[in-house]
Amino acid sequence: MKTYYAKPSEVEREWFVIDATDQVLGRVAAKAAMILKGKHKPTYTPHIDTGDFVIIVNADKIKVTGTKAANKEYYRHSGHPGGLKKETFTEAMEKHPERVIEHAVKGMLPKNTLGRKQGLKLKVYVGPDHPHQAQKPREIKIEEL
Repeated sequence: MKTYYAKPSEVEREWFVIDATDQVLGRVAAKAAMILKGKHKPTYTPHIDTGDFVIIVNADKIKVTGTKAANKEYYRHSGHPGGLKKETFTEAMEKHPERVIEHAVKGMLPKNTLGRKQGLKLKVYVGPDHPHQAQKPREIKIEEL
């Protein structure tokens, strides 16, 4: 019995759509990261990008549980002295809701060149429309517990 390793030329990619309306941020991000890595496929190989493309629509309608809307903070630094900026989840959702989801998903991907390559296959849109209808994406439901 030999272990099967997928080759980059053998990988077939699909497109999936996740509707984030009234979904919890962490659950959507975990599902998207799993699909981007390719862990939902039987041909998953850790050192090869076997993942699929993920489209997340209605990013502005995502929610968080508990008091995270007021307490969760996002930090960034300009590189200059005193250049630390921070904003709460609510402020970030008002300005750029797609970046909140991208940040959550990229935190669940590997921190190397493979993870950066997988992160490029994530497409996040604020409204219900997206320009990827030609790829015939499949709808994915987030299972409620």
